[in-house]
Amino acid sequence: MEHADVLVIGGGPAGAACAAAVRRTRPDADVLVLDRAAFPRDKVCGDGIAPEALDVLAVLGIDVAALTDGFPAVPRLRLRGPRGTTVERETARPSVVVPRAVLDGRLLEQVLAGGARFQRHTVRSVAVHPTHVEVDGRFRAPVLVGADGAESVVRRALGVPPNRPDRLAVAIRGYAPVLPGMDGVQVVTTTKQRWPAYAWSFPLGDGRANVGYGELVSGGVTRAELVAGLHRMLPGVEPTGLRAHRLPLSTGRPRLPGGRVLLAGDAQSLINPLTGEGIFYAVLSGALAGAASAAGAQAGQVLQRALDQRLGAHLRSSGTASQLSRWPVLMDAAVRAAVAEQRVFDDVVALGLADGRLTARSLAATLRRLC
Repeated sequence: MEHADVLVIGGGPAGAACAAAVRRTRPDADVLVLDRAAFPRDKVCGDGIAPEALDVLAVLGIDVAALTDGFPAVPRLRLRGPRGTTVERETARPSVVVPRAVLDGRLLEQVLAGGARFQRHTVRSVAVHPTHVEVDGRFRAPVLVGADGAESVVRRALGVPPNRPDRLAVAIRGYAPVLPGMDGVQVVTTTKQRWPAYAWSFPLGDGRANVGYGELVSGGVTRAELVAGLHRMLPGVEPTGLRAHRLPLSTGRPRLPGGRVLLAGDAQSLINPLTGEGIFYAVLSGALAGAASAAGAQAGQVLQRALDQRLGAHLRSSGTASQLSRWPVLMDAAVRAAVAEQRVFDDVVALGLADGRLTARSLAATLRRLC
């Protein structure tokens, strides 16, 4: 049986950040990353990376310039409310859009260059013992981190149920020529039809854009309806490579048992319920899990405290905002407030893409514009 100090299941952003954090805090630790896929590989995603996610990676020693090389910054964002109100402004800091087929491979390559190990392996079973954790009777470690996505095998092994349908979204994504005049602009558009639902177009800087459409699973949406929604909300777009994926929203995030098995990223339902964003949550929770792994049998408790301290107020804010957004009139009032005030726009962006909070300033500005 092969031994490691930390086993990481999943080589995407959450798992890579976890491995990097372990090596950063414990340079002599043996970290083994297992993934069923060979890298680079594609991953269904919007591909947008908030600057706050790059900040987390930079602290872990990742060369973010190399990570995003060839993909220019996207300095503007256009948001359309469900009743048609639209705001377009520069964001406080630009985002970048990098296809996951590129991003994940580059990130894992840097982590492996920093001393972590990788094996291609499909995980089927996880056994937790008093002193260690075993995977498929082949690998063992004092601590295991499940960063294996929305369909996490590790989560199921812990007996943690999946999100309820009203706390689970589904989205379809493809690539298409960038919308006319929208190079350098991230577009997020919503609609009252099949509310809450949204579409996006994120430019890559090479004439293409990542485009997609999503809504709650509880609406009973089919693949054909996802495709129809994409065409309805982004008319004229003819995407290729359409693939669907599920998004376990943070409003359904489970309270995990403490111990030697941790979850990070999508596996812990860390998806923003307002925007479907998950890369910032993935790298942050992965980094916190990597640091917590040093606590051994107490790693789960250490990670929970760290997440509560770092993201607790934000997650409460995003959950509240998600509930308020069920009323389209409130959403449009928030967009009108963002039209009027740059600070409100910045608050909205931070709440949807990073770790912002529902501020009294933005709430008051929204209420003043109710009609």
